[in-house]
Amino acid sequence: MNRPDRRTALAAAATGLLAAPSLAGAQTPVRWRMVTSWPKNLPGPAFSAQRIADRIRLLSGGRIEVQVFAAGEVVPAFAVHEAVGNGTVELGHTASFFAIGREPALAYFTSVPFGFTPPEHNSWIMNGGGQTLWDETSARFGLKPLLGGNTGVSMGGWFRREIASAEDVRGLKIRMIGLGAELFQRLGATALAVPPGDIYPALERGAIDAAEFTAPGSDIQLGLWKVAPFYYAPGFNKPNGSSELLVHKAHWDALPADLKSVVQAASDAEQAVALAEIEKLNMDALAQMVGAQGVQLRGFPTELIQIARRHAADLARDLGTRSPMAAKVAESYAAFQARISPWTRVSMHAALGAREV
Repeated sequence: MNRPDRRTALAAAATGLLAAPSLAGAQTPVRWRMVTSWPKNLPGPAFSAQRIADRIRLLSGGRIEVQVFAAGEVVPAFAVHEAVGNGTVELGHTASFFAIGREPALAYFTSVPFGFTPPEHNSWIMNGGGQTLWDETSARFGLKPLLGGNTGVSMGGWFRREIASAEDVRGLKIRMIGLGAELFQRLGATALAVPPGDIYPALERGAIDAAEFTAPGSDIQLGLWKVAPFYYAPGFNKPNGSSELLVHKAHWDALPADLKSVVQAASDAEQAVALAEIEKLNMDALAQMVGAQGVQLRGFPTELIQIARRHAADLARDLGTRSPMAAKVAESYAAFQARISPWTRVSMHAALGAREV
């Protein structure tokens, strides 16, 4: 064996020795816990959480096993962000806007009133610099964030009584989260952050007058029509329904490159699977609720939407002043929306308009 070949062989042997602990680790799976913000078996986000866990186990060849917990089993629904960041658990499945009290910029990574649709949001995160900003925003909380599924375009919510004008929103107590909550407060409502599993009892006992969660495929599981039969569209308050997969950053940083790719692939795959699934669930659930359940499907008054759009523009400007990170993310979001909207208008919007003629 000549000298170059010997050096190559020695390097290969050294690489094998260094890799041995990882190979040995394959015999003893890493066991992670994933806490979520969702009731057990909730169609949409809870399905996504379980599929991601299953996919990580399969793609890793069993090297990582993930046990999923519903909201309240380990931590409350709105405590996922903090629990993963402080290392109480390794993984979380939630929505970033649940944590805007910790950092206002986090709202942008779930949904913004009159903002991105699901495909536009995915494009910003994956190709428009959104992931880099999301990483930067989350790193100081000890988190690595990834896309974790999507419940699609939301409905406007469930109401006990009809909304005939903008004035009818004034004084309403409505369950709503994130920037949509702030928007409805500017419309004169009182927005309350009620965990998903508590929405029905809050409506039933009159603690709230209305509630927005996601869309029919998930909403049907909560049975909200029984106490608030008027179901409104469009969901201008939340036109996108991104979930997030959170990894405790120290655990993420310790993963070898192949297992990082496994977790990333499990997350990326869920974007396509979740959106395809929720469209089918929404289709079936809406037909069932309007038919068998007697849900009253309504559209928000044009006057209300116009006033809400003006308030949303003011809200976006205000948000950019609340923290340096919010200003940075807001600038990126607005710039990408300005660039992608012309294409959305001449493609999706025009195609849908033509289909309905």
